[in-house]
Amino acid sequence: MDTAIDRANVNIASAEAGNVIEMRKVCTRFGDHIVHADLDLDVRRGEIFAIVGGSGSGKSTLLREMIMLHRPDSGTIKILDTDLGVLTADEANKLRQRWGVMFQHGGLFGTLKVRDNIALPLREHTNLDETLINEVAAWKLTLSGLAPETGLQYPTELSGGMLKRASMARALALDPELLFLDEPTAGLDPSGASGIDTLVRTLHDLYQSTIIIITHDLDFLWQVTDRVAVLGEGKVVGVGSMEELSKMDHPNIREYFDGPRGRAAHEQAQAQKKDKSQNKEQPWTQK
Repeated sequence: MDTAIDRANVNIASAEAGNVIEMRKVCTRFGDHIVHADLDLDVRRGEIFAIVGGSGSGKSTLLREMIMLHRPDSGTIKILDTDLGVLTADEANKLRQRWGVMFQHGGLFGTLKVRDNIALPLREHTNLDETLINEVAAWKLTLSGLAPETGLQYPTELSGGMLKRASMARALALDPELLFLDEPTAGLDPSGASGIDTLVRTLHDLYQSTIIIITHDLDFLWQVTDRVAVLGEGKVVGVGSMEELSKMDHPNIREYFDGPRGRAAHEQAQAQKKDKSQNKEQPWTQK
């Protein structure tokens, strides 16, 4: 998305398409510790949506609940018009095939080469022949920005950025309607993080899927997302575009915008927005 108008059009279209995720009065406890208290959250179809919050705010737990790795103590979660609380094991397995997950530390099988990691969902859940499976795996590898020879390496042989891209390639194996990204830029240098920014936008344009992201990366939030939810006090304390959130007064939100990193990321986003606007105003000239 290059302009505020582009993002507004995406948000309007997403709202009209309905919600792909609906969470209502979700409560989660670990012993006496309350993580979520009557939490409500909506994610619109087709948007790039991020979830942020301080340490212990329940971001990772919320992601685990969305992908059915943890069941909340109470409340309802609907994903792709399906209530997760009433699924049979077979129904849950079929639903999982409609989304892909990029885990923070890759989550690839260390005994399998990268190409076989990407091909594994295709072997498990499709009737494609081996030749086509390998071709699809090679395409997903290329799509994630990795060289073909990377597919012949093991996960332990990859750098941090390459491992994240390989994990992304596996998440894309079944052409998911939903893509969950857990800290996609964590541990990367600025150049590597910028590359992930571009990759996420490219994939969104290509697949038009809904992308849900857990991240602490403020630059990533400004550059990539349509909307962001801020967790605090066991609930969603604010949700909107980064521009909208930057004007909200809640203390949990202000923590993200009033520190040096928050101000720097905001200023950089504003400068890039201004540059793009000025470039679009420049008439094309024939040399």
